[in-house]
Formats: sequence, structure tokens, C-alpha cells
Amino acid sequence: MGLRRSFRSPTGDGVPAPKAAPPFDPELSVVLADLGKERREPLTPENLAARQQQDAAARPRPTAEDLRADGRFDVTELRVPGPPGGPEVTLVSARPSGLVGPLPLLYYMHGGAMVMGNAWSVLPRILREWAQPLDMAVISVEYRLAPGAQYPAPLQDCYAGLVWAAAHAAELDIDPDRVIIGGKSAGGGLAAALALLARDRGGPEPLGQLLLCPMLDDRGSTFSSRQMSGLGLWDLTSNATAWQALLGDRYGAEDLPPYAAPSRAEDLSHLPPAYIDVGSAEMFRDEGVAYANAIWQAGGQAELHVWPGAYHGFDSVAPKATLSQDARNARTRWLQRLLADRRT
Repeated sequence: MGLRRSFRSPTGDGVPAPKAAPPFDPELSVVLADLGKERREPLTPENLAARQQQDAAARPRPTAEDLRADGRFDVTELRVPGPPGGPEVTLVSARPSGLVGPLPLLYYMHGGAMVMGNAWSVLPRILREWAQPLDMAVISVEYRLAPGAQYPAPLQDCYAGLVWAAAHAAELDIDPDRVIIGGKSAGGGLAAALALLARDRGGPEPLGQLLLCPMLDDRGSTFSSRQMSGLGLWDLTSNATAWQALLGDRYGAEDLPPYAAPSRAEDLSHLPPAYIDVGSAEMFRDEGVAYANAIWQAGGQAELHVWPGAYHGFDSVAPKATLSQDARNARTRWLQRLLADRRT
């Protein structure tokens, strides 16, 4: 499943040409400069395979024993039935030790532009920042990556895992009425697509959807997608490469379903409450804002945060920055309110 060596350029019909870009937050700017040129090199069809190999070698992949953190967490790796005709799906299930359930569940999809990442690397922070203080269980999904597995395979993996978890709630000691789906970047896009798919299939009904700098729109035609091109850590070239890897011959198709790219959805009614955050200085800004607005227009509930001067993935790159701490605190407060509302 090779990639074409060129990709469709966005037309930007009716969208004014960018004249300037919003400045980066000073703290975040210093960290970005220190990353070096190689880290900021765009993803292209030519370097994709090499970047995937580098990511697989360099990205942390803690073992279950590592994640147990000297007994603070119970961690189990599960292999559950996958989608029809597909392989089994690996789920990494974790929860604070000693808690009597049923616990609320965060069902999480990792980032990595649909072409990189793993289910294990995201868990140390999630367990530390959400699972332990909020008494939550977490399941992180190891979905298949593009271009080796193209749409709809990654989403089907995530859906199969969600259906299995809901059906085995008693065994997992989780509350099926308090399942929040979430993810970051590509994982945020998958979470949004999962909410649409679950709604339309009559599947499990999530309590909420946590969409962090979500990858929602394959068309690359927003103002911010061109305004921030060549800046920050993720730009139009990288994004087009990732979408082409995921969609293959369907890349650029007019009839692409919303489950492939949630920004294509024409009906965002009857979805679980959403938390959406993006940076003012990242290419996903406008598609995230538009998605929140479309949910509101459909009569739904969405909490939107646009972090001033933040680039894509800022809180992972610069976790000690004030803005990163503010973003993490806002997400935690949303989770707390959502869970408290369901208990009352």
C-alpha cells in the first residue's frame, strides 16, 4: 500500500490568503526552538517509512509491570475479538489499585497521525493525571496503523474494543453508563468518529467525548491549515501525508464518509457532550472550532478551549509551561463535572 509521491493541494476556495500567523506563547516558543530542525521536519511520502521506524524505536513502550508503578495500578493486557474479518484487538486496561467499582472508564485512543504511536506510551500520564485523582479506569486501544491498515480498519478496531468493553463491564468492574471516549490528535479524530459510529449503529452510548487537538478534516482547506504551514510541529504537508496514508485511493474523494473524517459529518445531533481544545497557533485550530460550532448548531453540548499561542501537541512537548498546566487542569475539571453530573 504505497503512497503516491504527490498529493492534492487544498484549493482554499473562498478563503482569504493568510497574511500573518499568530505568535507562539513565549514559554512554548523556547521549547520549540530547542527541539532542533530534525524534529520539526515535515512528514512526507518519501520519509514516512523511515519516520515510522524511528518512532517505533524511540517512542516509550512501558511494560505492564512498568505501568503498575510499584503496585499503585492494576494493569492487564487484553486481546479481544476484532472487527469481522479482522485480527484481535489489544486493549491495555488499567486502574488504581484497591478501588471497588464499578468505576467510570476513559476509553482512549493514542495520537500519532494514524501512522505512529502505541497504546502503552500514553498511559503513565493518563494514570497519573486522571485515573488516580478521579478514581477512573482506563482502556488504551492498540489500533492498526496506516498505511499498512487503511480506513476503516483503525476505526473498526476501536469500535470492536468499545463494544467488547461495554459487554464485559461487570467483568472489568466498570460502569457502562459512565464511559468517556477520548484521544489526542489522530486519537481525537478517532474518538469523534467513534461517537458518530456508535450513534448510527445503536452501539454503546458514551457519557462524553474528549477531543484534544483532534485530527478531523482531510481536505486541508481551512484558513489555519495554510496560515500555520511550515510552522510549529505539524503542518499542511505532514497532514496531507498522514491523510493519504490513511485513505489511500479514497483521499480527496467527495463522498468520503464522516467516520473517515468527522468534519465531513452533516448531522452532529444526538452526540455525547464534547470537550474540544486546540491551540491558536496550530493548523487544527479552525477545524476544531468549526466542529464545536457545528455541535452547538445541532443542539448539542461542547466545551471549546483555544489556547493562545499554543502549537500542536504543546502540552506534551512543554509539559511544565504555564499554558500546558492550564490546559491539563481545564480537561480535568471537565471530566470531574461530567462524572459528577452523572452521579447526581
